[in-house]
Amino acid sequence: MRMSCVIAVLVGANLLNNWLAPGAYVLTCVVTAAALLLIARWDGLTRADLGLDTVALRRGLRWAWVLVGAVLAVLLAGLALPVTREAFEDQRAAGLTLGQLLWRVLVRVPVGTVLLEEVAFRGVLWAMVRRRRGTGWATAVSSVLFGLWHVLPSRGLSRANPAAAVLDTGPAGNVLPVAAAVVATTAAGIVLCELRRRSGSLLVPAALHWAVNGFGYALAWAVLDQGARTD
Repeated sequence: MRMSCVIAVLVGANLLNNWLAPGAYVLTCVVTAAALLLIARWDGLTRADLGLDTVALRRGLRWAWVLVGAVLAVLLAGLALPVTREAFEDQRAAGLTLGQLLWRVLVRVPVGTVLLEEVAFRGVLWAMVRRRRGTGWATAVSSVLFGLWHVLPSRGLSRANPAAAVLDTGPAGNVLPVAAAVVATTAAGIVLCELRRRSGSLLVPAALHWAVNGFGYALAWAVLDQGARTD
C-alpha cells in the first residue's frame, strides 16, 4: 500500500513537471518531496533509514566536497578535449541570461531536481525496498525506476544536444535517444545508490547529482555563449 503510494506520487509529479504544469517545476518538486517524506514516516522509516540523521549529514559533508571537486575536474577535462567538447553544446542552455543560469544552477537544480530525485530514489524508495527485500533489491528497483523517470524529460534530447543527435536516425526516430537516456540514468542510479550505501548519507549522492547537473549547465552555457560571441 505505502509503496504504491510512493509510485503514484512520483507518476503524478512526473506528469506535472513534464506535461501538465512545467512552469511550477520547483514547487512541484518541493511539495512532492515533502509528501514522500510523510509516506516514509507512515512506513515507520527513521531519519537514519533515510540517510538524513545528524551523523549521516556530517559524514556526507566530508564526502560532498571531494565529489563536487572531482566532478568539476572531470567536466573541465572533457571540455578541453575536442572529442568530448560537443557534448557540452546543449541547446537547453542557449540564450539564457546570467540570472536565468544562476536560477537553474542554484535553485531549479538543487531545490527542484536534486531534492526530489534524491529524496525519492535514494531516500524513501531505497529505504523502503531495502527494509523489505535487502540492499540489492533496493538498488535495482530504485535505479530502474530512476531510469524510467527520465522517459518524459528525454523527449527532444536529440534536438537539444548534438552528441545525442547521432542516435536520432531511421524510423525509430526519438526512441533510441530516449532509450539511451533511460539506460544511462539507470546506470547513474546504481552509482548514486552505491554512494548512498557506502556513505550512509543522502547528502553524498545529492552532492554528486547537483555537481553533474549544475556544472553541466554552467559549462554548456559558457560554451554556447562563447560560440555566439565568436560568430
